[in-house]
Order: sequence, then structure tokens, then C-alpha cells
Amino acid sequence: MSSRTRETVASLVLGKLRVDAVTQAQALAIIDALVEEGTGGRVYTPNIDHVVMAESDRAFAEAYDRAALSLADGFPIVVTSKLTKVKLPEKVSGSDLVMPLMAQAAEKGRRVFFFGGAPGVGEAAKAKLLERYPTLQVVGIAAPKVDLSASDADLRALAAPILESKADYVLVALGAPKQEIFIDRVADVVRPAVLLGIGASLDFVAGRVKRAPRWMSENGLEWLYRLNQERGRLWRRYVRDTKYPYIVLKHYLLGQRSQGGR
Repeated sequence: MSSRTRETVASLVLGKLRVDAVTQAQALAIIDALVEEGTGGRVYTPNIDHVVMAESDRAFAEAYDRAALSLADGFPIVVTSKLTKVKLPEKVSGSDLVMPLMAQAAEKGRRVFFFGGAPGVGEAAKAKLLERYPTLQVVGIAAPKVDLSASDADLRALAAPILESKADYVLVALGAPKQEIFIDRVADVVRPAVLLGIGASLDFVAGRVKRAPRWMSENGLEWLYRLNQERGRLWRRYVRDTKYPYIVLKHYLLGQRSQGGR
């Protein structure tokens, strides 16, 4: 994040990850400011699964350390903040952010690039978005196979079309933790582009995967809807996420001990 915006944003630390206390409107303004200032940057949307994975995935945690903006993706994160000094004002998930961001891109003439997702998803998302925002500039779509064991040079070669396109906003749909680690390794060479890890959001926009009804999303039940849709893939994740309360409690107690020892 630029020094100017960083100074004005309060943050909460959950486990090894920082979460910024901003509204959706503030997030949109900061993302555009990063482009305007030529800073570029990394924007992630942590949920409780990210908090759990960061405990054992060093590269994932380090990617978050360099995030320009870290937005609360899910009600459990927001609810947890109510027990701390830093209260998160609202949920700002990647799937909720994409459409307002595309509206902002169309209004301000920002250039957009879609990276990742299954073959054809980016094209389908572009078609849907142009129906709604005819002036939107989608300047590139790429869905390559990304192997994080590859060298930095190889990963930067995959990102070369982003640089050539002069994109302002890059939606990276590789899923966590791959998208965050990929973004972290290429962000500096494609600035001033702002890269956002958006998970399955391109699938939602393209209509390939249905989102939960609004009432479920607004009441913290979107996870249940997605589990019913993708049981085979998601049940392991939700079992893993039972570690979240213990991680938060552990870091809270460690923090209390550290403060007591000063």
C-alpha cells in the first residue's frame, strides 16, 4: 500500500495474517489510488481457511506480508474482530468486490486483465460484463498452467502479457494459496497494475458457478451453499478450518503474554 493510504488504515492481525479495516467503498478508492500513484500492488481477501493455511505455508504467509490491501472475506473474520480493539466494518469478499470494481473500471477507463480460471471462463466473463458495462476495456485474457515450483523467470514470462497489455486491474483466479504466491512473485514486474486474488469469482461472473442467494450471503451462510454445490472439493477444507478458533486463541494468548512481559 502507498505510504499515504497505509497510515490511515487500521489493521487486525489474525494468526499470521493482517486484515485491513476498510469498507468496500474505501477498498475501491485505495485500489484506484494504487494505480494513480504508480505503486501497483497486491490485494488479497483472507478468509478463515487462509488463516489456517498460513500457519504451515511460509510462502503464503510471506505473500500476505507484502499485501497492499487485505480484505475480510467472510463473516467469521468480521465476527472475530468484534472481540479485538480493531473492529472490521464489513465483509469485503472478492466475489462481492468484482462487479463494483468492474463498474469503476468502466467509469474511469481502467484497463482490465483476466488471469487464470478454466479455459473459456475468462471469455464468458468478459461477454457477461460487456453486456452490463459496454465501455469496459478487457485488454487481455490468459489461462495458463501455473506451476509454483517454476523459477521466477518462468513465472514472470507467464505474466509478460499483463505487462504488455498495460493493464490497471488484474483479476487472478487461481485459488488459494496459488494465486497469492503467484501474485507476490510477479507483482513488481507488472506495476503499476494492481493484482487481485479473486478465487472462483470469474466463474460466478461467467455463470459457470451459482452464488448463494443474497439472504444467505448477508447472514454468513454462503459457505453452506457452496458446500452443498461442491461437497467433494470443499468438505476437506471445512474440516481443516475447525483449527481456526485455536489459532486465533493461541496468538491472542501469546500477545497477552508479550504485553505482560514489557
